Amino acid sequence: MKWRRLCSVLAVSIIAITAFAPSGYTYNLAGITAVKTTYGLQENREGSQTIKKRNVRASSLTMADEWNAQNPALAHYPRVRVVATGYYAGVESTGKDPTHPSYGVTYSGVKVRRGEYSTIAADLRVFPLGTVLYIPGYGYGVVADKGGAIRGNKIDLYFPTKQDVYNQWGKKTLDVFVLHKGEGRITETMMNLLHEKGIAAMAQPYQ
Repeated sequence: MKWRRLCSVLAVSIIAITAFAPSGYTYNLAGITAVKTTYGLQENREGSQTIKKRNVRASSLTMADEWNAQNPALAHYPRVRVVATGYYAGVESTGKDPTHPSYGVTYSGVKVRRGEYSTIAADLRVFPLGTVLYIPGYGYGVVADKGGAIRGNKIDLYFPTKQDVYNQWGKKTLDVFVLHKGEGRITETMMNLLHEKGIAAMAQPYQ
């Protein structure tokens, strides 16, 4: 009798957890808080004992697709999948403290900056110095630096502080748009012209 009652309870529990799930979703027990993940967005739900998950194939929407829809002009530019991390000028990221003579200075000689056009690091064999990328969720990045751990399709995005790196970025895999392929150099003059005239400034000669 007890065995039959136990089987009935288990059967009802399974139906309650799975029968009302939309197609493509699965449920797993996970304690008191549930997190719904759809296209990378999470929704916390208190008081539930399940996590609602959906496996999204690589062909599904990406962050870049969302930005592309909002900015149709981006469709004209090459798109590259990268792993993007964040860094700042301090010891943890560069090994330099504020007393170091090269503190805040990139490989190209340009000073780090975060603005409409920010300095970023990349593998210069993939993205030469002066390359301008549009990074969804970050903005325009200009390749001005390189790093020992930056190899292949990896980029490192500059932030003013360590807290900004953790709070605003961390590590993401996403598609970036190549607006301009650099010719192997970037200067303060070129960075200033970018801020003044935008991407069109890269088409004019520099001293």
